Amino acid sequence: MDTSPTLHTDVAARTLRHVNRRLMPYLVLLYVVAYLDRVNVGSAGLQMTRELGFSNRVFGLGGGIFYLGYMLLEIPGGVLAEVWSARKWIARILLTWGFLASATGLIHSTAQFYWLRFFLGLAEAGFLPAILVYISHWYRPADRGKAIAIFMASNPAAQVIGGPLSAIFLKVHWLGYNGWRWLLLIEGIPAIVLGFMTLSYLTERPEEARWLREDERGWLVGELEREREARASHAPAWHALGNPRVLLLSVTLFLGLTATYGVSLWMPKIVEKLSSFGVSTVSLIAAIPYLVALPVMWLAGWSSDRTGERRWHAAIPRIVAGVALAACIYSSNHVWISVLALSVAAAGFYSSHAGFWPIPNMILGRAAAATSIGLINTFGSLGGFVGPYVIGYLRDKTGGFGASLLFLSLCSVASGLLVLCVQLKPTNIQTGPDA
Repeated sequence: MDTSPTLHTDVAARTLRHVNRRLMPYLVLLYVVAYLDRVNVGSAGLQMTRELGFSNRVFGLGGGIFYLGYMLLEIPGGVLAEVWSARKWIARILLTWGFLASATGLIHSTAQFYWLRFFLGLAEAGFLPAILVYISHWYRPADRGKAIAIFMASNPAAQVIGGPLSAIFLKVHWLGYNGWRWLLLIEGIPAIVLGFMTLSYLTERPEEARWLREDERGWLVGELEREREARASHAPAWHALGNPRVLLLSVTLFLGLTATYGVSLWMPKIVEKLSSFGVSTVSLIAAIPYLVALPVMWLAGWSSDRTGERRWHAAIPRIVAGVALAACIYSSNHVWISVLALSVAAAGFYSSHAGFWPIPNMILGRAAAATSIGLINTFGSLGGFVGPYVIGYLRDKTGGFGASLLFLSLCSVASGLLVLCVQLKPTNIQTGPDA
């Protein structure tokens, strides 16, 4: 058999190309739908708060309470994806959150808003850890940064798609319902459809991939097996919960997502405050920062994989985003300068993921890494509660967004600085088998 380096390179290139074509578009589609259901409440809020009489504090709390539900199943979700089935767990999540996302369009009171947002978060909990675990089953460490960057581009892509959709739906008034209700009712349907599709479309692991050639399948299984055996860490899954580096990454993501989710939920209302445009135009303008973020994310993923560097690729974007948010405070009289600053901030928020999320797999064994991803994302979800709520609270107290943006700016810069403190040398612990 010819085992020349040229043949090896050819098989590697073909395999990665086939995996990318088969899996990545579908995973991106899933997260676009997930993120639409998560953030479309920001655009709906342009009409919802007036129709239902919600204060900024109520809207911020309802937006953030999603993440309290989300936190509860993050760690179990990551572990279940690793030891049971990522494919089935993802399908379950899609089906339940699709129904609840649509039901949000039927609310009439503050209590209904709070409860449905909480249960929507509970339904979606574990989705991101499951996807990240699934990616680790199909991509070598050298390829994961780029794969994660492509996948995480779903976040700003959803905002880019959601802006024009929101602009359309916010203009309608069908069957006695205002546009914000139709926006929420209709955008939950794709998740339900994709939940059923996922069970038949996604393949659990490379060993089962009949859509790969035999040599491609053998090469990929061998590469991933070598990675598992080469792990210096053999800690059991629970060990990740007390690992100082995992806790540091958790605090880092908490601060980072406090800024990210604070801005993403309130972006339409920030733009509305800065301008005198109608709600449909505001929805379109609020999509601009995320359109800018897309190419920056892809470039960051390519750069992180090419150089093999992770920490600075996670840190610099967060620091730049924080500086951009601070600049936005002083440009409130110039709407387009503010939109530019928000665009730089959005690019920083999302491009940091390509460097950040490969880190747990670099420092822990497979089972412990799955647990750590759940723990880290749990803390991140807490940031998803704090950011939106603090903005709503400060907005009611001060009448503007200056204090809120300063708070989010400091969180983003602190997140970038903390990730530089994470040591990337694998943990060398021999306390149990690597599951």
